[in-house]
Amino acid sequence: KLELCSYSGLKVYPGHGKRVVRADGKALHFLNAKCERSMKMRRNPRKVNWTVLYRRKHKKGAIEEASKKRTKRTTKFSRAIAGASMTDIMRMRNQKPEFRKAQRDQAIRAAKEANKSKESEKKVKKQ
Repeated sequence: KLELCSYSGLKVYPGHGKRVVRADGKALHFLNAKCERSMKMRRNPRKVNWTVLYRRKHKKGAIEEASKKRTKRTTKFSRAIAGASMTDIMRMRNQKPEFRKAQRDQAIRAAKEANKSKESEKKVKKQ
């Protein structure tokens, strides 16, 4: 059975390496004496260049395993707004600016006239 080295993370083939059982009962599998001594010297495998943990931490060789994830581009989607259907919105969008300005002016004029008539009614009521 293939084991993984407790220090380097490399494969330990049958008949190779060394198995050490600690006092707490945990079995450690080492590929070679280099791994065993490094573990004994309490070297951090994440800081030792040739270990699997170092390569994983520093993203070495991960490009071959999986290509980078592509983000989906957002697509524009037009929806009807409450109170106006999509056809109404498109009709408004396609109008010429001059036409829109004329409509706005006409609406303003109508509002002003309504205000004037209200004010004149108030004046008539006061008198």
